[in-house]
Amino acid sequence: MMHSETALVGDLRMHYLRAGSGPLLVLLHGWPQTSHCWRHVMPALAEHYTVIAPDLRGYGLTDKPVSGYDKRTMAADVRALARRFDDGPIRLVGHDRGARVAHRYALDHPDEVERMALLDIAPPWRPSDAPP
Repeated sequence: MMHSETALVGDLRMHYLRAGSGPLLVLLHGWPQTSHCWRHVMPALAEHYTVIAPDLRGYGLTDKPVSGYDKRTMAADVRALARRFDDGPIRLVGHDRGARVAHRYALDHPDEVERMALLDIAPPWRPSDAPP
């Protein structure tokens, strides 16, 4: 069963969908979608994982503050939500803008990301500039 929930993450009221139990899997939507875009894949994933799919800052039912739309701030929002469910390494899936947020999360907290899938984006760097 999928649940629609809201959590206070810092000063941000963040909406998310939650289903399943097990290791944490976070699904991040792209533009102009919301967490709703994951509704068809969440039931299958929830057979093996606790799946959360938040509405990113400014999208859907999550607050729309004036600022904080840089990827680092948005990744911090996702991290704060994820830490409510699991303090171990998580699995991240990001699509489009959500992939940019997931990438920033992994760069800022590599020890917290066990696996990551980035969908429908090109790497944000030239091969010679790739991070180590």
